[in-house]
Amino acid sequence: MLAARRLLISSATKKRYYATAQALEETTGGGDAPFFPSEPSGPFMKTTVPGPESKRIMKQLDNYQDTRSIFFIADFEKSIGNYIMDADGNAMLDVFAQIASIPIGYNNPAFLNLAKDPAFQTALANRAALGVSPNKDWVDSVEKAFMRVAPVGMSNVFTVMCGSCANENAFKTAFMYKAAKRRGDKDFSLNELQSCMNNQAPGSPDMSILSFSRGFHGRLFGSLAATASKAIHKVDIPAFNWPKAPFPELRYPQHLHQDYNQQMEQQSLHEVEQLLNKHDVAAIVVEPIQSEGGDNHASPHFFRQLQAICKKNDILFIVDEVQTGVGATGTFWAHEAWDLPTSPDMVTFSKKFQAAGFYLNQRLRPTQPYRLYNTWMGDPVRAMQAAAIVNEIHDKQLLDNVKSVGNYLQHHLNDNRKLESVRGQGAFIAFDLESPKKRDQFLTDMRQLGVNVGGCGDKTVRLRPMLTFQKHHADILLDTMERAL
Repeated sequence: MLAARRLLISSATKKRYYATAQALEETTGGGDAPFFPSEPSGPFMKTTVPGPESKRIMKQLDNYQDTRSIFFIADFEKSIGNYIMDADGNAMLDVFAQIASIPIGYNNPAFLNLAKDPAFQTALANRAALGVSPNKDWVDSVEKAFMRVAPVGMSNVFTVMCGSCANENAFKTAFMYKAAKRRGDKDFSLNELQSCMNNQAPGSPDMSILSFSRGFHGRLFGSLAATASKAIHKVDIPAFNWPKAPFPELRYPQHLHQDYNQQMEQQSLHEVEQLLNKHDVAAIVVEPIQSEGGDNHASPHFFRQLQAICKKNDILFIVDEVQTGVGATGTFWAHEAWDLPTSPDMVTFSKKFQAAGFYLNQRLRPTQPYRLYNTWMGDPVRAMQAAAIVNEIHDKQLLDNVKSVGNYLQHHLNDNRKLESVRGQGAFIAFDLESPKKRDQFLTDMRQLGVNVGGCGDKTVRLRPMLTFQKHHADILLDTMERAL
């Protein structure tokens, strides 16, 4: 067992970071008063990670569930702000945030106070099947949680339980919309109604969703068919034969490789058009930043051209904001940075919203009820949490914080010669290490030093801080990285 140790920033590092911080402050604005005054001043490590108590609980849990992916056992009761406590009493700065899903810090008073609200308690005690009998305050929750921050041009929202479910139902919406357009004003034919029961055309048409190499859209059958980030996600599982275009493989920083990157993007767009000539495509789905697949970026011009191709071919444009949405990139929705001439056709969300679903327009509603449907159709409790998140983002000006801290982090990461291909938007940042082995060792070493960080792609480290992650947290991260590298 290690002696208990508090991991502090070296004085030399402090001077360098804070001198730069003062210069950056002039352009980014805003102070650094802590959002969580009672959170630890830095990581505090009592044991290795996982420690003996984590290992004991993991061994017990392994009797019932596969524990091979677990890093440590959390103590959420003692976690606070940007720090996660584990079962052994270790306090780690969390820059992974439950796979990018914690928006406003652990045990945020906004959530703790919400739990005391009688309306919240009513929703918790009486879970509604929202497609049958929503509670009288459901429309209020929809407006406060979802429509207040709806992407421009979006008038409807369909709520579900997870990001995979969101994409799955967005795909179904695209198929139903395209089939309805082809059918015109006619009702379903008897042949369609009978053939679909045997998974045969014309009732089950051979339509597809076009996605991109290295993309991740979930692990259900439709969303997994559109996914191509890691083979281990897909092997042994039957899949739809849907087309995939190559996502541009850019060089970073982008401004130093403009000619090459433009060529890569044009090749990708050309392949998209070629695939559309060969397949019956209902929609194209794309992430603003391919997250699980390695934090792969493309330019706003690429996405504008992609939308133009969709319009030219009369297919729908779905933006998967499950990981990039809800402020992580410095705007509430990452696609806001694209300056699209019109809104996407659908935008899917989950993770940091603590609720899941997709935005759409009235024209995409199915022609009959019960076609987009399940028992719960979302969760009123999670919708109330989402409303609290939206309020906290606005009240604390967290998007400004994300932009400021993201600028600060990227500035210092770009100065580190040991890092490759630093890239990011807001605080949604990643970099590569020399090899998968070195990346994996780096992640392990960072946890032992008190900073929880995650990976993606083959050799990428992804930073997924909460929206409450501030410059003093960034200094701890940067200092710890220097020691781990």
